[in-house]
Amino acid sequence: MHDRLIIVKMETKRVIELKNVSIYQGEVSRKANAENNLVLSNVNLTVDEGEFVYLIGRVGTGKSTLLKTLYAEVDLVEGEATVVGFDLRNIKRCDIPMLRRSMGIVFQDFQLLTDRNVFLNLYDVMRATGWRNESDIRRRSDEVLRLVGLEHKCYKMPFELSGGEQQRLTIARALLNNPRLIVADEPTGNLDPVTAEGIMELFHKIAHTGCAVVMSTHNISLIEQFPSRTILFAKGGIAEVDVKELI
Repeated sequence: MHDRLIIVKMETKRVIELKNVSIYQGEVSRKANAENNLVLSNVNLTVDEGEFVYLIGRVGTGKSTLLKTLYAEVDLVEGEATVVGFDLRNIKRCDIPMLRRSMGIVFQDFQLLTDRNVFLNLYDVMRATGWRNESDIRRRSDEVLRLVGLEHKCYKMPFELSGGEQQRLTIARALLNNPRLIVADEPTGNLDPVTAEGIMELFHKIAHTGCAVVMSTHNISLIEQFPSRTILFAKGGIAEVDVKELI
């Protein structure tokens, strides 16, 4: 009885589990024999709540494609994959929005609504994801803006924010629905070193709350400064590495 309870507890902590996964790119991803479109093969990866995981590797090695697979933008046709409780191999199209509401997605290019202020960038997302009570929307917006340090920028337009502030707003947006997982694709790629450090501190703070963070990056110096578990993408596969061995 005790063993069974322990197993259940471990399963609830896991946010990503990939087993023998192969990932294909493009429309032919449904045709597993299309070897020219094979990006990654035999991928095995687990990530638990509160973990911070870096994805590193040269351009074109599959980091972004793997992240897109996690939120079902790229179809999974080989292997087994469970992300925040969803079976990616058998997920229905109508369930993909629910999968993405259980995650937060952060892009390098921010993808903000440029004609709306900070609050409305959050408000529109919340309305689109099912929030209806105006006081709850305001309360949650205030919470995430405080967390990312933008509580005094509520009515600023995106063009009035620095690059770091825009990325903080993107992170605030990703946190709105209390995700169990955040995936971030090169989130510091367009930022100066000092601003990038601030964003990294924020991501690690988020991980300490129990939300897993999986982040792709080319910036090895940031990993040295904020060390954590690191996965190297190379030669069509992945391997966990000690970043010190790569320097």
